[in-house]
Amino acid sequence: MIPFNFQYCRPSTLAEARDAFRQLQNEGKRPMYYAGGSETITMCRAGSIQPGAVIDIKKIPECNGISEHEDSLDIGAACTLNQIKDAKLFPLLGLICGRIADHTNQCRITIGGNVCGTIIYRETSLPLMLSDAQISIWGEEGLKTVPFQSMFCGRMELAPGELVTKLHVPRWALHAPYFHAKHTAQEKIDYPVVSMAALVHNGLRIAFSGLASRPFRSVRLETILNNTQESVTSRVEKAARLLQEHAYGDAEASGAYRIFVLKNTLTSLLEELNHG
Repeated sequence: MIPFNFQYCRPSTLAEARDAFRQLQNEGKRPMYYAGGSETITMCRAGSIQPGAVIDIKKIPECNGISEHEDSLDIGAACTLNQIKDAKLFPLLGLICGRIADHTNQCRITIGGNVCGTIIYRETSLPLMLSDAQISIWGEEGLKTVPFQSMFCGRMELAPGELVTKLHVPRWALHAPYFHAKHTAQEKIDYPVVSMAALVHNGLRIAFSGLASRPFRSVRLETILNNTQESVTSRVEKAARLLQEHAYGDAEASGAYRIFVLKNTLTSLLEELNHG
């Protein structure tokens, strides 16, 4: 049970959502957008946040559905992890969605909520960074579509009242060779000690969650790992030294242990690549 009262709105259009946010904000009700609600409900119960109003976006057509187009795969921000996994249209993203939480929560957590949430792992961001995805955002100035990485620096950088509507993945990424490894301290559905995703497209592209305080992709690291003139061991050691500054320790694992796991995972990836 949430231990406080709040106003609930469920608009049917983007314009209604924007108008509701504007009005509720003017009334001092600290509105927030709501899709799956798994993180919002948990934080409300814990007292971490106390919005005076929530705006449910699930009825808005632009925020729903998965559709294929000539140049892209479009994924609504209100689509659940389970929907994306079952669609089987972007294998790397589907694999990652299937490794976040349990099945019950995968049917509730949305991709928009995952990339915009406050929980630091945001694992669905990894394929989006690797695939040069675009993101559509609705706000006071209407709808804009921009590169995902221009709005995501470990977390989404949205202006007050802005709402993610869709994610657009280039078609090349849907068929590119991919790799994902997720290591946890306890159960498979636990938060990651290291979650590593890779796509092969004009060389190896690689991104991480769990290793640092936010997900990231490193072009410097990719340059090291794509240097096939050096041995796997040499590339892994250089990569580990570069990433040592990012690794952090918490209740799940120490920074040193994260680097240990990282080195083993990178070795497995590079050996797989060497064998085609």
